[in-house]
Amino acid sequence: MLAVIGRQATGFVAGFGRLGLFVVDTVRALPDARTWGRLLAQQMRRIGVDSLPIALFIAAFTGIVLALLSSYVFTGAVPLYLVGTLVGKTIMLELGPVLTALALAGRVGATMAAELGTMRVTEQVDALETMAYNPFAYLVVPRVLAGTLMFPVIIALAMGMGLLTGWLAATTLLPLSTNEFVNGLMKFYTDFDWQYGLIKSASFGFTITLIGCFLGLGARGGAEGVGNATMRTVVFSAAMILVLDAYWAVTLLRSGG
Repeated sequence: MLAVIGRQATGFVAGFGRLGLFVVDTVRALPDARTWGRLLAQQMRRIGVDSLPIALFIAAFTGIVLALLSSYVFTGAVPLYLVGTLVGKTIMLELGPVLTALALAGRVGATMAAELGTMRVTEQVDALETMAYNPFAYLVVPRVLAGTLMFPVIIALAMGMGLLTGWLAATTLLPLSTNEFVNGLMKFYTDFDWQYGLIKSASFGFTITLIGCFLGLGARGGAEGVGNATMRTVVFSAAMILVLDAYWAVTLLRSGG
């Protein structure tokens, strides 16, 4: 039993060491802009534009549910116009970034892990090295940069969709006018609300793409290894999203922005 625990602990620490070396190699590849620069736009389209439908779909129904749920919670307790306050704060501070990132962990992270894992087990990564390409500049840097840049854009649009559907639900399904909803939305609004959401979004994008690239390029053992890398990417990405969510809450929310 102790031997098993020891092996698992050793493997855990070794994994962090490999991740650290992976990050160092990625940073070292940044000056090779001639390699990753021409691939960045393609990855931004794949991560950003192609992910937009699922992000907007999730945000749309999140806004509707929040409007109806907040009206139920507030019934007889506080003025109904505070529905706008709860929808706005919750969408921008928490549910917009986190739910969208969790969905994109499955779409973006798993796709990267499967793609790079397949390239690894079919020796395409070795072929890149043979042709004098830096695999980190060619495969990792454009994906990580694209994720870091595009996640805030996707989540900003998702926030807007959530606010829109929350307003539509509040004004059509509840005894609430547009003026009352907007009054509640703006009453406690600060610029920090959306800034906080976008800061979290950038960290989510960086983390998801980095994990997907790390585990994908580390895949071994054919199709089974690629499947394991894809599964681990989704699990670890979801866990890190929650860890980062708590970290930003402690460091930014507790200090009042």
